[in-house]
Amino acid sequence: MRLRRWCGLLVLLLAGLFPLGLGACGDLGYYRQAAQGQWDLLSRRRDIQRLIDDPTTAPDLRQKLTTILAIREFASRELGLPDNGSYRCYADLERPCVVWNVVAAPEFSLEPRRWCFPVAGCVPYRGYYAEAAAREFAAGLASGGDDVYVYGVTAYSTLGWFDDPVLNTFVQGPTDATAGLIFHELAHQQVYAKGDADFNEAFAMTVEIAGVERWLDRYGDDAARQAHQLREGRQAEFLALVSVTRGRLAALYGEELPAAEMRRAKAAILADMRVAQERLKASWQGYAGYDRWFAEPLNNGRFVAVNTYRRLLPAFQQLLAEQDGDLPRFYAAVQTLADLPLAARRQRLAALLEKSAG
Repeated sequence: MRLRRWCGLLVLLLAGLFPLGLGACGDLGYYRQAAQGQWDLLSRRRDIQRLIDDPTTAPDLRQKLTTILAIREFASRELGLPDNGSYRCYADLERPCVVWNVVAAPEFSLEPRRWCFPVAGCVPYRGYYAEAAAREFAAGLASGGDDVYVYGVTAYSTLGWFDDPVLNTFVQGPTDATAGLIFHELAHQQVYAKGDADFNEAFAMTVEIAGVERWLDRYGDDAARQAHQLREGRQAEFLALVSVTRGRLAALYGEELPAAEMRRAKAAILADMRVAQERLKASWQGYAGYDRWFAEPLNNGRFVAVNTYRRLLPAFQQLLAEQDGDLPRFYAAVQTLADLPLAARRQRLAALLEKSAG
């Protein structure tokens, strides 16, 4: 990395570049951990090709990194995603997640709390490089009555300001999942609408889904395609359950009820969700992939987190279909949306959602 970028890192973080929830001016401790965390991540990077050529590199890691280089080339060559230094280096953080995000919402609302900063705008989460710090912040929000959710993140994008590395936090996953993650994060570099997390995540999810399908069409065997379809099917059933439960909660919160009565009704809805999930799990022959999501108390924070990634997904998939699946044309159309004022952008997305449902 050029010296000016190293020297500029702290300035950019303090200016609120990265979506880690930089907030109050006096929160110097938060700024410090953000700067230190990003600095540590960048300082650990090692060139992937050199690691592949290094005889001391573990064989399983060498194989994974070789595949990742192929994925990275595919991303730019076939998907038209940025061709830069991102995901051409590897960093071992020696922990399972790169950051831990905190999501919060009032007890009887599905509208998330937001944290705002100058460059990236407002986002419905706040990230920490240490899990303990994230949980401490979440505890403070919970003590004020909010529903909070803390979850680990395996990757994030610096929006092209730095060459984001492949991380140990996701390198050992299934190949289709790793490919999807890289496509997703590179999509954030392709188009980014300041302060509109729902827009940004749904766009990146659309690129991820389309990219993985094209990767598997080109390089996947029957076993890989079947495994992917199985995971996608289970995820669709899980997301349908989340959507139904969210709808019931939204209807409840729209009623004028005493707090105690609303609290009991909310608990009953969430209990129903757990029963439905157990039925799903049985139909999946005991597959436990979503057990972690249900391991802690269910609350509004969990539904907020899922909604950020999925609410506008059908609109972007409709837009991609209108471009006949041509990704460069799709990116141009999405950039046009990103350039609109927020109200006009939302109006256009609402029309796309309506068309997708028709």
